[in-house]
Amino acid sequence: MDDLDLLADLIARARKAGADAADALLVAGTSLGVQRRLGQTEHLERSEGRDLGLRVFVGRRQAIVSSTSVDPAGFSLLAERAVAMARVVPEDPYAGLPDESVAAPDGAVLDMDDPTEPDAEALIARASAAEEAALAVPGVTNSEGAEASWGRTKIGLVTSTGFAGRFARSSHSVSATVLAGSGTHMERDYDYATSVHLADLDDPVRIGRSAGERAVARLDPRRPKTAKLPVIYDPRVAGGLISHFAGAINGASVARGTSFLKDRLGQRVFAPGIVVMDDPRRVRGLRSRPFDGEGLPTEARKLADDGVLTTWLLDTRSARQLGLRSTGHASRGTGGPPSPSPTNLYLQPGPLSPAELMADIKEGLYVTELIGMGINMVTGDYSRGAAGFMIRDGALAEPVAEITIASTMPEMFLHLTPANDLVFRRGTDAPTIRVDGMTMAGA
Repeated sequence: MDDLDLLADLIARARKAGADAADALLVAGTSLGVQRRLGQTEHLERSEGRDLGLRVFVGRRQAIVSSTSVDPAGFSLLAERAVAMARVVPEDPYAGLPDESVAAPDGAVLDMDDPTEPDAEALIARASAAEEAALAVPGVTNSEGAEASWGRTKIGLVTSTGFAGRFARSSHSVSATVLAGSGTHMERDYDYATSVHLADLDDPVRIGRSAGERAVARLDPRRPKTAKLPVIYDPRVAGGLISHFAGAINGASVARGTSFLKDRLGQRVFAPGIVVMDDPRRVRGLRSRPFDGEGLPTEARKLADDGVLTTWLLDTRSARQLGLRSTGHASRGTGGPPSPSPTNLYLQPGPLSPAELMADIKEGLYVTELIGMGINMVTGDYSRGAAGFMIRDGALAEPVAEITIASTMPEMFLHLTPANDLVFRRGTDAPTIRVDGMTMAGA
């Protein structure tokens, strides 16, 4: 049977068992990955699997069951167990499928599935090229290895309201991690790249060289004195600030009252001119999808426009709690209920280059690595371990480590300035970011 026909059959069994409504999700994945270290292949793995999830509703009670077996012979028992569970759990006044049902959008226009499937030899060559380029950088003394991988995931969703849709997404990746220095004076760094299509993947040699150069640049770090100064976030870590913003506007958190932005809808939260986008319709986007985890169509949205908070990230349940409509941001696996989550999240670039962004900084900090999760999403307090480089007279200077940077996220958002170097590489992306007025705790 076709996958969607299988899911429709499972839904029919659930309705026959007593479910008032139901949806069924099938996730099939195939992956191949290789790890190389010092010229030797240390790990080679291929995996294939199919996971099935059934969510049923009996009134306002819901239950979810999952299985790795997709044999229709077991569907009746699976459905009966799910319905039996739903009948004994407490009612949830906000539970249920979306009120509306739409035809499945065409996922082909998003170009998310690369037909290229590399073999093990191709991945070994890719990982080898990355590691060899890293080891060739003067000052690099050891390697933690390089990896290359490929994967394809196929997703099918059917609901009792009549929705039936599917899409597939592929991925290619390469990474390298190396060490520089010797003895107790060693530093580690890495670089990586991921793309939907192999043609868009960064050159493994460039990735390896970047990892090596980053590690060497970090040698002999100092611990600067405590100061209040401007902080520049490298693009590799700048996306974290946008992730914190997305977490603060997650509808589930807002409905619970556990977000520092819970009362700020329609108000200024960033400086004028700042735009934060979520675009699930971006062609070849790492997290693109034609419909969300509840079968609702997706669309690009400005989460913040000219610095003003314009929307929450909502699934059906959180939208009902807040008296709103879903924004098509439901995400889910086969073993749990949907919850709101961003897709291709990014901060729009500004007009200045990174060099221009730091040109007027007499003394500042350029952050390349963040450590720990000292984030309080209720109060907005921000405190994280960091490493990077000092900025002196507008230019990068000596490496620094063993420091903490702190502020509050509302203040950071209001004093945030993006550079013009946005590159889509990670799913959550930002250009180089400057945040003025942060505290650096050091010696």
